[in-house]
Amino acid sequence: MSTPTHGGRAKCLQRLVRLDLPVPRTVALSFGTVHQIASGYRPDVSDILTEFDPNALLCVRPSSEDPDWGGPGAVLNIGMNDARYVDLCDQIGTQAATEIYLRFVVNYAIDVARLDAEGFDAIQGEGHDALREALQLYEDEAEEPFPQDPAIQLAEILRSMARAWEGTTARLLRQAKGAPVDAGLGLVVQEMALGLGSGECGSGVLQLVNPSTGLPQITGRYLSQSQGREALDGGAASMFLEKDPRGPSLEELAPEAFAALKDHAALMRARLREEMQIEFTIENGKLHILDGVRVERSARAALRIVVRLAEDGIITRQEAVMRIEPRALSELLHRQVSAKAKRDVLGSGIAASPGAATGRIVFSSEAAQASAARGEPCVLVRRETSPEDIRGMHVASAVLTERGGMTSHAAVIGRGLGLPCVVGAANLRFHVKRKQLVATDGRVLREGDEITVDGTNGQILAGSVEMIEATLDETFRTFMSWADAERDIGVRANADTPADAKTALHFRAQGIGLCRTEHMFFEAERLTPMREMIFAQNPQDRQAALELVLPMQRADFLELFQIMQGQPVCIRLFDPPLHEFLPTSRAGQRELAEALDIPVSDVTRRIDSLAEYNPMLGMRGVRLGISVPEIYDMQARAIFEATVEAAREGITVVPEIMVPLVSAKREVELVRGRVEAVAAAVRTEQSADFSYRLGVMVETPRACLRAGDIAEHTHFLSFGTNDLTQMTYGLSRDDAGRFMSEYVRQGVFTEDPFHILDTEGVGELLRLGVVRGRAARPNVVLSICGEHAAHTESIAFCREAGFDYVSCSPFRVPVARLAAAQLALADKIK
Repeated sequence: MSTPTHGGRAKCLQRLVRLDLPVPRTVALSFGTVHQIASGYRPDVSDILTEFDPNALLCVRPSSEDPDWGGPGAVLNIGMNDARYVDLCDQIGTQAATEIYLRFVVNYAIDVARLDAEGFDAIQGEGHDALREALQLYEDEAEEPFPQDPAIQLAEILRSMARAWEGTTARLLRQAKGAPVDAGLGLVVQEMALGLGSGECGSGVLQLVNPSTGLPQITGRYLSQSQGREALDGGAASMFLEKDPRGPSLEELAPEAFAALKDHAALMRARLREEMQIEFTIENGKLHILDGVRVERSARAALRIVVRLAEDGIITRQEAVMRIEPRALSELLHRQVSAKAKRDVLGSGIAASPGAATGRIVFSSEAAQASAARGEPCVLVRRETSPEDIRGMHVASAVLTERGGMTSHAAVIGRGLGLPCVVGAANLRFHVKRKQLVATDGRVLREGDEITVDGTNGQILAGSVEMIEATLDETFRTFMSWADAERDIGVRANADTPADAKTALHFRAQGIGLCRTEHMFFEAERLTPMREMIFAQNPQDRQAALELVLPMQRADFLELFQIMQGQPVCIRLFDPPLHEFLPTSRAGQRELAEALDIPVSDVTRRIDSLAEYNPMLGMRGVRLGISVPEIYDMQARAIFEATVEAAREGITVVPEIMVPLVSAKREVELVRGRVEAVAAAVRTEQSADFSYRLGVMVETPRACLRAGDIAEHTHFLSFGTNDLTQMTYGLSRDDAGRFMSEYVRQGVFTEDPFHILDTEGVGELLRLGVVRGRAARPNVVLSICGEHAAHTESIAFCREAGFDYVSCSPFRVPVARLAAAQLALADKIK
């Protein structure tokens, strides 16, 4: 790939000239020349001026490598002076000539001579009097007459624009947009086509595509100087073709120029391999192409544009896949606030789960369920969510929390459910007991008030706003099929419920890589048996309580198998500590005592006995499965009985059973022995055979280090990077949001390690796990199933390290599929 030397605008104009389009005479200055000018070098502008007609007016435009990096504004009408003013008055009339000269004097004074703008803004009157006042003000402030020599004007303009680009503020602003420190600026000097004269004259822009939808449509605008009005105005459909109610359209005013514009736009699309917007002028009926720029577009328009370009044979399918940013797909998968919507911002936080939704404020999971029962959309507002809020989150339209970061409970569950979510909104004041939310400007919002949560940009808005609906049409499916043809790593989904599984299937996940069964236990009819099990005094009583849950679990797994239709389903056995299933309030404890017919003191005593200083590092996962084995026995039986039932329906399933939080091979041996015993019992009872795979969720550093020992007893190793990051850093992901932004700002971490996989520290453990696991068992299947899995950086790491697949939230499956395809294509290009 050639190194850019003159910038995008210069390169585009060069190509337009080669296409023999009517581009005015143009001279381009390179990055190196502009840098020399900024350093004090004075170019010989006479050489530049010899390229142009002596009577022509010129303009200078910036030409950076990327237009998003900004740059100094264009300067027009260079060469305008007293003598040229007299000539123009004869050619185009005094009014037009005066306006051109006045505009140039003011712009030159403010942008080039750096004179105070207020004085020029205060100029009264219009016409020749205003021009005379501006020239006198320039002479007073600059202590010299306005320069009449076009060479001096051009030299000073080039110097001013070059220095503006290399100024500290400009450099910092473009670096914030991703520009390198040494990003260069080219300058384009072009002869102006004024679009003024006795015949049809005017200026405008035209493009062949609707920038919002991406559908073929001639749009743009045209200001007819001859008519003194806009013949066409932006926004209406097919505006260059339809009759303008205020008068004739461009097609009627200048049919030959209009036809040529359409032909030129089509040629540019084919030869520049992009949808381009043409900037043009018409002077006495003659068309001039001043510039061509890439059409600004929404995410949905961008997708349609690249698919149409590929289907028309202008670009390859592979290039189409490379042109779409994976994160841009989020706009297509979720409802979004319309770009035209008025935003009344109440506060902001971390954009934790994309999409937008409107609803009435509720402050508890119970209130959310009541709102759903009434058919009223609601926004669940909490200081921070916990597993007890799952039912409320399932029925809410959006979630807003005061605390938390990208990997907090609300963020993780929100992304899994495709639920718009803003967390860490600390600039709002949460008064949960009073059921009030206080905005940054002091407005008080109460339960029942309507707000909109924009999880894409982290804003909370007052009331309802105009939305754009998600669109997963045939274009999207076509594009994703092209991506799938290129990627070389599998993509599964984390799915805990039938709704999650259906979403995963809809987004073409290659199975379920993580089903967290504990989320199934928080339903009301299951919570009571679970609590009975917790209070049971012996294994027999625990087993009896779990017998009530068994048919529900079996039905859960059978429905997942039915939905996935033979695709792999990886089921993680019960993981959380038992205290999460017990009430924390006195009222809840009294209700539980009444339900179990035991004294409240027994309830509080049992709750106290289960209390842990650090529950996430306590008796959970496999530790609980070994201490209270009846739970895993029940789940294994439910999985196997559902497998048999699915087989009878013609669905062949090889379930994958995953043991969480393993640190030692003996833990696996103990669980494996009990699972094998349950499998044997079910085979006998059901007179049916089936296969299954047993694996481990690797989420402790020791499991990575001892992966060789563990792999000998397992079919797969699935690395849970959420907990593995916590344990590697000794850092709570729920609390990290309180100081992580400061750490990133000061360069302690380049990025939040719970948001972007730490490929150095955590990555080193992952590599050790891969190498040692494969050494002990070459065919062991390797995956990651943490929140990092959909990020391009994580997928790149997994491909390089030798993982078989990644598993992410259902709504992030298309993002992961596209990122994986682009990485594979980039490797082929290299």
